[in-house]
Amino acid sequence: MNKRIKLRTLLFGGVMTLLFLVLIGRIYYVQVIDGDKYYKLAADRWSTVETIAGRRGTITDRDGNVLAKDTTAYNVSVNPQIINGAGIVEEVVDGLNEILDVPKDQLRNIVTAKNDKGKFYLHRDIRKGGWQIEKVTADKITAFKDELKKKLIANKIAGDTGIYLQPSLKRYYPHNYLASQVIGYISEDKKYMSGIEGYFHEELNGEDGYIRYQKDGKRVQLSNGEVEYKKEEHGNDVMLTIDSDIQHYVEEALRDIVTKYNPKSATAIAADPNTMEILAMANMPEFNPNEYGKYDYANFYNHAVASLYEPGSTFKIATLAAAVEEGLFKPDEKYQSGSYKIPGDPKTIRDHNRVGWGQIDFLEGLIRSSNVAFVKLGFERLGADKLRDYFTRFGFGQKTGIELGNESTGSINFRYNSEVATASFGQGVAVTAIQQVAAVAAVANGGKLLEPHIVKSYTDPQSNETTVTEPKVVRQVISEETSRLVGNYLEQVVSNQEYGTGRNAYIEGYRIAGKTGTAQKVINGEYSKTKFMVSFIGYAPVENPKIVLYIAVDEPNDQYAGGGKVAAPAFREIVLKSLRKMGVSPNLGPNVDPKTKEAKVIVPKLVDLKVAQAKAELNAKAMTFEIVGDGGKVLQQIPAADSIIHPTQRVYLITEQRDKLAVPDLTGVSLRDAIELTSLIGAKLIPEGSGYVISQKVEEVGNERIVRVKLSPPFGSEEYVEPPPEEEAAGAEDSGGESTGEENGGTESTAAGDGNAEQQQDGTDGAQGTTEIDPGINHSGEN
Repeated sequence: MNKRIKLRTLLFGGVMTLLFLVLIGRIYYVQVIDGDKYYKLAADRWSTVETIAGRRGTITDRDGNVLAKDTTAYNVSVNPQIINGAGIVEEVVDGLNEILDVPKDQLRNIVTAKNDKGKFYLHRDIRKGGWQIEKVTADKITAFKDELKKKLIANKIAGDTGIYLQPSLKRYYPHNYLASQVIGYISEDKKYMSGIEGYFHEELNGEDGYIRYQKDGKRVQLSNGEVEYKKEEHGNDVMLTIDSDIQHYVEEALRDIVTKYNPKSATAIAADPNTMEILAMANMPEFNPNEYGKYDYANFYNHAVASLYEPGSTFKIATLAAAVEEGLFKPDEKYQSGSYKIPGDPKTIRDHNRVGWGQIDFLEGLIRSSNVAFVKLGFERLGADKLRDYFTRFGFGQKTGIELGNESTGSINFRYNSEVATASFGQGVAVTAIQQVAAVAAVANGGKLLEPHIVKSYTDPQSNETTVTEPKVVRQVISEETSRLVGNYLEQVVSNQEYGTGRNAYIEGYRIAGKTGTAQKVINGEYSKTKFMVSFIGYAPVENPKIVLYIAVDEPNDQYAGGGKVAAPAFREIVLKSLRKMGVSPNLGPNVDPKTKEAKVIVPKLVDLKVAQAKAELNAKAMTFEIVGDGGKVLQQIPAADSIIHPTQRVYLITEQRDKLAVPDLTGVSLRDAIELTSLIGAKLIPEGSGYVISQKVEEVGNERIVRVKLSPPFGSEEYVEPPPEEEAAGAEDSGGESTGEENGGTESTAAGDGNAEQQQDGTDGAQGTTEIDPGINHSGEN
């Protein structure tokens, strides 16, 4: 018996010893061999990390006005385990649905989400609708949480609602549509971006920092715990060369063109010809980068640098400059206009009116935009090699180097006689808008081709070091004397009110140089007889250029409307406002307001004239007008005859005595004239402010039409207030008058005017890779 007891005791002791040894071994393994691993797991459980967001750099215009910046936003997330444990699923779903406008089914799926093991998740983000919300919405979430927490505490349930708000940074564009394709956008996850946001992403992008500290079971920081800290780094601030005021003028004018002509697209670039700093760059259609997800690809496309097209007669400026530089352009020399037979080729080049104007001199040929004149200059006198050399020296067929992505190269390749001939007046070559602006700026500034820039400087916020973009001369293309002469010749294209193709760009008191363009588009390898790219390019003042401006309109819905009718009036409006903003005074002539010292014109007597006669008289004076009604005779005019007005002020021609005539655009009209005009059409005017109308809104109240207008003192006065971008004038469109001459030359296929060569054959030769501009196609790179 004793022996058995001893045996059992030894066996039990042996087992206990063995277990003890195993336990000691396990402890040794965990503490020593795997100690680092388990310590790390424990430390991770004790510690928490808070991200300190690095701010993305701010984008401003040349005057420091903010165009893009980071602002505080909030992300909403939930804890399904807590929400389901507290039994408040439906309360949370209903509350968040009302605040965030997220579908209830979607919210219910989030707050009841389980993992693979069938357990509720501890954290779920509400990405759609609850990501980067504004503070106003976040405050509503906070108020909802507080109410829900009170209910839980009243029911003796823990006060955690399972709803969380995490501060973050959101990209914000305070001016909405302004310069949208230039600034671009950046998506919330930073995977997609465009414009400056994309091109300077690395410079703009900040780097997040963090703080890691240890906490106890109640998530309170341990006073003697380890703390690890990494400072955040903010991105560089970028200052653009854009002038927000001029950008606004440009976009406003393009919107008017879109309203009147419904084109596929419209593009404009304004620059300082002496530095090639871009003052404005705009495209229609446009988009709001704050809501980028709502738009199609076409709205993001920057035609100014990416689209290739045949320029048409605006390209004649390069040929003219080359001919003047080589001493081959003699303004008084006569030639036979009308048609030109290309040697060794069956094609015949024709002027846009097909029959020409008989024996005229080369200067008149320029003013009338004669294709034959430029074939003689480019093909006959300069020749293929010299013509190509000048085009290359002007920067065509090569990227300009502007700080924007997706810039196209274009081509100026021509071999055969017909290709050389058509290239001399802008057919068969492929260029970009920015190339045209750089080339014409060289003509304006004394012959220097400059590299265009849209970034003025960028600043490192850590060191406060600023890097400034200096003007860069690429090469001297023509002499200063040639630049002066070409400016004088191009001025007559605008100032000649009898047959100058650019006369609708004329501004009283300023010397304007310019050229129209109306180019047939290449569709399926052939020149279309109904689809055109119309344009205008010019600069002012000729004697000391401050601005060069290019406007291109793709397929206006009026096939007989050329660059002189569609683009030139917009050019006039933009340049006048820009020069006044720059403080460039007009050259004082006999008609000058003694108080403001601005050039004025006298309104002629138009009452009792036929509408066509009234139009012709106003066109001759380069005055803007609008026809009110469908009658054939002028019954009344506003302002009255012999009134002295600014050259840009609109004259209204009333042709019907009806009280339901459409309310015209009253922008720029004095209060007195606005009252008289609205009274005539049976509407009631409610003014706000004093001076001249800067915006209007038409309302129907019962059977009465109410026209609410805001007025501001004259531009330049201390009380003047620039109209806000979102307030656009309502009412009828401004006809702006009918152009004659270039656009109405009347041909079977280019009746729009300064159009490219009217060839007897189909004209497919010479189309060297230029394609119809289609926003759905990437036009970057060489075509």
